[in-house]
Amino acid sequence: MKINKPSLSFWQIFNMNVGFLGIQYSFGLQQTAINPIFLYLGAPEDMLPILNIAGPVTGLIVQPIIGAMSDKTWSAKWGRRKPYFLIGAILGSLCLFAFPTSPVLWFAVGLLWILDVGNNMAMEPYRAFVGDKLPEKQLSLGYQMQSLFVGAGILLANGSIVLFQYLFGGDTVEAAGTIPTWLYYSFYIGAILSITTILYSVLKTPEIPPSSEELIAINKAKSKSLTERIALPFKEITDSIKKMPTFMWRVGAVYLFQWYALFIYWQYTTPLFKLTMGYSTGEAASQSAQMSLTYNIVTMVVALALVPLTLKFGGKKIYALSLFGTAISLFAIPYITNPIMVLVPMVLFGIGWAAMMGIPYTMVSKVVPQERRGVYMGILNMMIVIPMGIETLTFGPIYKYLLGNNAINAMLFAGVFFTISGFLALRLNVSNKEKVV
Repeated sequence: MKINKPSLSFWQIFNMNVGFLGIQYSFGLQQTAINPIFLYLGAPEDMLPILNIAGPVTGLIVQPIIGAMSDKTWSAKWGRRKPYFLIGAILGSLCLFAFPTSPVLWFAVGLLWILDVGNNMAMEPYRAFVGDKLPEKQLSLGYQMQSLFVGAGILLANGSIVLFQYLFGGDTVEAAGTIPTWLYYSFYIGAILSITTILYSVLKTPEIPPSSEELIAINKAKSKSLTERIALPFKEITDSIKKMPTFMWRVGAVYLFQWYALFIYWQYTTPLFKLTMGYSTGEAASQSAQMSLTYNIVTMVVALALVPLTLKFGGKKIYALSLFGTAISLFAIPYITNPIMVLVPMVLFGIGWAAMMGIPYTMVSKVVPQERRGVYMGILNMMIVIPMGIETLTFGPIYKYLLGNNAINAMLFAGVFFTISGFLALRLNVSNKEKVV
């Protein structure tokens, strides 16, 4: 039975997505501050990919399982998705408080694993939450609003790094094996934002009760034995993959190259600026934060502007063009040594990031059933973390033996992969025949 969903006002859609701000602030710190912390604590550059394997592994395991569990959850008091992203936010906040005080490298690596579990618990149900609440005609606005908050969260994270490095970093000589105290403040802000923004959305946005058919399925799941209930999410994931529409397999092909390239970019901007601009680790980290600051400002500006463009020209074309633009930006960055001019390519990167964070979710949400939206959003995330996992396992040796331990070559490699993903995105066609029943 299809649930008739009322259209929401702009501010209702805004309020339901505020919690994404805190989640993305945390991811912003992971993109920009985590790898410099690893370098401060003595990690070799060729180890950066494998040290970041926590993200792919926890995403691969946590998101589809949490998605399947949330599909079979309902509480009149707490809702369906909200309990999961609330617990994830609390876990993430605790890790963010502890992270900058890491005494040794492997302590920081362990905290990254726990932080990623919390972030993934919060992230996946939030994607399904938007699909649950909005009628199809508002899905593009809902997911592009999430894209706006992706930009805002990462913008605040990286803006705080730049600000605190300017205010408290000074000309202090960086001591080997220690994390500078100016980095602490950004993590403390993130810990507060993670929980407060989620609480705001939880309190402001009621969830739509499940249909009678969904309630029957939920109660049937609750009546099973503990062993059967533990096994149920894995059965749901397996069955959903078997029934997955061809469209999602095509998205997976795009994501293979797109997310492999993104992980290279996030890991190697700091080493790149140490090489091309002769910066120290702290200066390179600050420059990397400015890059992220710039492209996320662009993301915030263009995120909602992409809604009418996708409606007019189709999500496929806008998405593919954005990936080609991102490739151009990565080809340009290694050859610009001026710290101001190197921010210019981030305009194209920011447009691409806005499209990546919204358009695929809109298209996928239209071809998956309501009662399995959580598990399919989890499977979509598997398509993100699998290429990231492949990158963490393969790119270290590629960087060391094929690319000559050269961060310039790493960035060009990522540009090639973005080009491939753009061509693959041209194959994305949403068809009613592909909808799962």
